[in-house]
Parts: sequence; C-alpha cells; structure tokens
Amino acid sequence: MSRSGAPSRRLAGCVALTATALALAGCGSDDSSSHSADKPELKITGAYMPAPVMDTMAAGFFTVTNSGGADTLTSVTSGLASDVTLHSTMGGAMEERKSFAVPADGSLDFVSGGNHLMFEKLTHKPLEGEKVSVTLHFTKAGAVKVSMPVKSATYNPKTGH
Repeated sequence: MSRSGAPSRRLAGCVALTATALALAGCGSDDSSSHSADKPELKITGAYMPAPVMDTMAAGFFTVTNSGGADTLTSVTSGLASDVTLHSTMGGAMEERKSFAVPADGSLDFVSGGNHLMFEKLTHKPLEGEKVSVTLHFTKAGAVKVSMPVKSATYNPKTGH
C-alpha cells in the first residue's frame, strides 16, 4: 500500500508545484505592467525665483506636471540656502508643509500667493539673471534637478506663477 500511494502523492505534488509556478508567473507579468503604469512621469516647468529683497530669505515657484502615477514631493535642497521649506497659503495665511501630493495624470503648482518654496539662511543674495540650482525630492521619482532663473522682484509670468 505504501508503494501504490507514493506515485500518486508525487504526482499530486508535481501538479500542485506546476499550478503554483503558473500562478506566480501570471502574477509576475500582471505586477510588472501595473508597476510601470504606477510610475510617475514628472516634468518641471516655469521655475523661477523673484530677486529677493532681503539677504536672508527668498521664494521659489514652478509647476510639476505628471503624466504617470501619483507621487509626493517630500523636500527640496539647494546650495543657495541651508534650509528650503515647502509652504502653502490658504486665506492669506502661510503654513509650512511636510509634503505635497502630485496627482496621477495631474499637476502641482507653486505660484505667487499659493504653494511656494522658502529659501532661508541664504549663502548669498542672488541677483537677477543668476540661476539657482535646486533639487526636488520625490517619494517615487527620486531626486529631480531644476535650474531656477532669478527674475526681477516684480516678475509676473503669463502662466500665473
């Protein structure tokens, strides 16, 4: 009896192993296609910094356009300032934020009177015409480098930034 049961147990084991392998292979291909669809496709446009009035602080503006999956802007760094923070403005009140969601197939705007960057403890006061190097840090997309031209203090772009 032990001899007749052994082949059927082996056959059942092979069938189970084959079924598991096929199921995993199917999941693997589905997973990889959904991961690529979830990947953010970010483009940064309209970046600029108004020439700062003070020696210690400046603001920055830009638009993040995303043609892929959702992401989150978690921080910003720059050689211009020891501290770059994210801010929102609601009802005239400015509030520091830890992060900003970048919606899938959407955009995130940093505009005068709205979301913006604050550069504090500047290494020097940038002058109109300079370019400030900034790195935006995203949860999924990672680090994205941006060159932010310094415009006149009263600059008002046509796009509403």
